[in-house]
Formats: sequence, structure tokens, C-alpha cells
Amino acid sequence: MTRPMRAASLGLAIAVAVPTVRALAAQDLPAYLRDRGTGVRTSLLGTYVRQGELLVYPFFEYYSDRNLEYKPLELGYGLNRDFRGRYHASEGILFFGYGVTSDLALEFEAAVISAELQKSPSDTATIPSRVRESGLGDVEGQIRWRFQRETESRPEFFTYFGTVFPLQKSKKIIGTQDWEFFAGVGLVRGFAWGTLTVRAAAEYSQGAKQFDAGEYAIEWLRRLSPSWRVVAAIEGNQLDEVSLLNEIQWFISPHAILKLNNALGLTTNATDFAPEVGIMFSF
Repeated sequence: MTRPMRAASLGLAIAVAVPTVRALAAQDLPAYLRDRGTGVRTSLLGTYVRQGELLVYPFFEYYSDRNLEYKPLELGYGLNRDFRGRYHASEGILFFGYGVTSDLALEFEAAVISAELQKSPSDTATIPSRVRESGLGDVEGQIRWRFQRETESRPEFFTYFGTVFPLQKSKKIIGTQDWEFFAGVGLVRGFAWGTLTVRAAAEYSQGAKQFDAGEYAIEWLRRLSPSWRVVAAIEGNQLDEVSLLNEIQWFISPHAILKLNNALGLTTNATDFAPEVGIMFSF
């Protein structure tokens, strides 16, 4: 079954902040760092973590997909044929990011989820008309390393490696049933009109015992003022799941940012609609 792509983490970002020493220091950065600062790129688009900084981000995400692809066989009901069903889910996620050094960062996130799949009217398998599951969702960790910093003449390059833990062996539509590994590389370049990030990854599933193309994205980040930023992105997974993501961020204090995110599916296999809301804390 094709799981809905989590829209995690990218988008159109707005940040309103109380003036701080950090904001004033940003005015002294080179022009190409104006939008993002000096931190290491995290998996949350438009978000960077500095050395010694801890990011804690509890957030809620909702998924709605009217044509999720699934196989009854993958749900334990024998028929090895693709169908399209209606899917929706609510997920609470807790993200941690920590800057170990000026160029190395660690991430960890875990989720709890409640999901429902309504089977296709043409599905003749003995699968119930509605499959409901709840419990632990995806749990993953990442290592992220910036191996070349941006200068006036060259872009920044970073790489990352992560794993998703197989903590839901008995579930079918939530969590992860087998070990999954992924690795990727990206570049960041600041321009007068904004900061461009391009990234791509490959993934390996122990259950399928094969390598596949993983997530890829093109992102644009722009700081409109010391208090406001915007980010927009096109994100895909393999070749048939492509979404437009946007996010709004509001600095409600020097160390807390309200983030409002949304993803709209651009292809049939992408999740149709996936809004997200949360508050990120910086320590």
C-alpha cells in the first residue's frame, strides 16, 4: 500500500519576533546568509539549528486522501490487486533537533496516529468496509552534516542519513513494519531574491529488500524583514507523489514560533490535503 506522504516540514513561513540580540546579529551576516543564518539545515524546511541549540517541536497533522492506493493482500485479505480508497488520519508528532557542532546536527521524532481507510466500492476482497488503526506512528532519527559552507562564490552542501524504526509489526495502515533507511544530499545557495535549497535522497526497505528513490525537493526561503520570512517548496517521493507545501511561522516570543503548514497533492498518489500546526521552542 502506498502510504500518504507526510508533508512534514516545509513551506511558506512567516515569523514575527520580538527584537533580540539574535535578530540584530543577523543584520551583520553576509548577504547570502540573510534568510537563514549560520545553522545546520534540519529536515524541517526553512529551519536551521545552531551549535548548542535545542529545538523542540510538538505539532499536529491531519491527512485527507480520497484516492489512496492499496492492495487487500497488504492488509491481510488475499487479493493482490490495486484499489483506490478514502483515507484520513490525525497525527501528533514530537520533533527534537540539536546542534552538536557548528556543522553537525542530530534529529529525532516520534508520532502517535489514528487512521481510517475506507475500501473501494470495486474491492471484492473480504476486507471490512472500513479499516481503523491507532497507536504509535513513525519513529525515526537522523544525522545531518554540513560538509561545505557557503561563501561568496560557492553554495553550501550538506548530507544526511536516517532510519525509521520497525515498531508496528502487526499494524497495516499506520507506523512502520520493517527497518527503513535513507540517505541524501543537498545544496543551499543564497541570492538577493531568496535562498534556494535542492535536495534528493535514496531509501532502502528491509521488507521489500530493495533500493528506491526517496524524497526530493526544491525549496525557496525568503526573509522579508527581521521579523518575517516566507518559504515555499515542491516536494516529491519517488516519481508519482508530488506535493506543493507552504508554511506560516509566527515568533510569539524570542524562543517560540507558531508554525502553520499545509500540503496539497499535485499528483494522484500524493496525499490530497495535509495541514499542520505546532509551536517550535528553541533553547
